[in-house]
Amino acid sequence: MERIKTLIDKEWAEAFKNKMVLGTVVFMPIIFMVLPLFQMALMRNIPAAELNDMPAAILSVCQLQNFSPSECMQGWLVNQFLLLFLLIPLAVPVTIASYSIVGEKSTRSLEPLLATPTSTTEIIIGKALASVIPAIGATWLAFAIFLIGARFLAASDRVYALFLSPMWFVAMLVVAPLFTVLSVNVAIIISSRVSDPRAAEQIGMLVMLPIMAIFFGAIFGLIPLNTTTMMLLGAITFLVDVGLVMLGVKLFQRETILTQWK
Repeated sequence: MERIKTLIDKEWAEAFKNKMVLGTVVFMPIIFMVLPLFQMALMRNIPAAELNDMPAAILSVCQLQNFSPSECMQGWLVNQFLLLFLLIPLAVPVTIASYSIVGEKSTRSLEPLLATPTSTTEIIIGKALASVIPAIGATWLAFAIFLIGARFLAASDRVYALFLSPMWFVAMLVVAPLFTVLSVNVAIIISSRVSDPRAAEQIGMLVMLPIMAIFFGAIFGLIPLNTTTMMLLGAITFLVDVGLVMLGVKLFQRETILTQWK
């Protein structure tokens, strides 16, 4: 554990010197936290005519529950924007891992690390945790601050209760950590093929596409947002993670790095 802790400290000291990494860890959570709060502030008092732009299925649910126009718009649109929080555990680890793994590869500083008594397992765990911990921390902190702000901006207690539903606790406590594992292993796999950290980061950002598809699907009413959907997303991500971990470990072997990572 002492070697892993030392490796994490080393990774953070080097990664957070980079403005791109620091900006992603700090400003992305802030943007994704402020955006839904801004939407809530705009929707506190809106006319009923604005509901005409909503999907018929969502509108019927609002009418069934006797929601006011403000309650309906806040509960529907902001709930969709909360999917943006699931982009944080995908983007942050890719950015950190791109500079901690591919960066060392490009500067030829990975080979000296492999010459130390540190085992391959300890290296993988240390580098993975160095990317996972900031991502999970940023996601949970941004969501917690959002919940505090939403308490003052929600049109009613019924709207605020939507943000405390089991769906979002499954998303934050289960899906988000699984996403970080996915993102880190994608970065490890990419690192075996590229030598430029920026190229690795750009390619790694492709993992965000499925969440963007869910985001727009939810906006247009094509994908229901509920606990079942989140649990299914978590199960699929877990299975993908298992395969990527096995592939990532295979690619991150000492002999492979020394002979093939050029």
